[in-house]
Amino acid sequence: MKNWLKLMLLSLVVAAFAACEDQQETLPDALLEVTPNNLAGEWELVTYDNGSTLPEGGYVRIEFDRKERTYTLRQNVESFSEQVLTGSFNILTDPSLGSILVGNYDYNGGDWAHRYIVRSLTANRMVWVAKDDPEQVQVFARK
Repeated sequence: MKNWLKLMLLSLVVAAFAACEDQQETLPDALLEVTPNNLAGEWELVTYDNGSTLPEGGYVRIEFDRKERTYTLRQNVESFSEQVLTGSFNILTDPSLGSILVGNYDYNGGDWAHRYIVRSLTANRMVWVAKDDPEQVQVFARK
């Protein structure tokens, strides 16, 4: 009887751990607030313009510095060698649109061509939509 009771208790413990493990795998990534801390780090462009991918060997990577609110953009899509662009960024809040990412360039002081609504931000993925052109959707993955 004691062995049967121990076996039942052990089975319940194993089942509980197995259930927790399965549940964690199916939970979606939690959405994060768009802050410099949550943007900090390096991101790589995965798709743009509603699903287009970069040419083979091409990349666009942006690294955000949370303390200085600066970024470094590295890309090789529009040239034979890597281009490096730097500048600063800011996060604006619009009551109807949510968080909007804006930036400017160091080399000429000009603003980015678009302001980007951050549609979703998780620990590993973020989606930007150009405020003035909803067809321009960019998906980034954390490096």
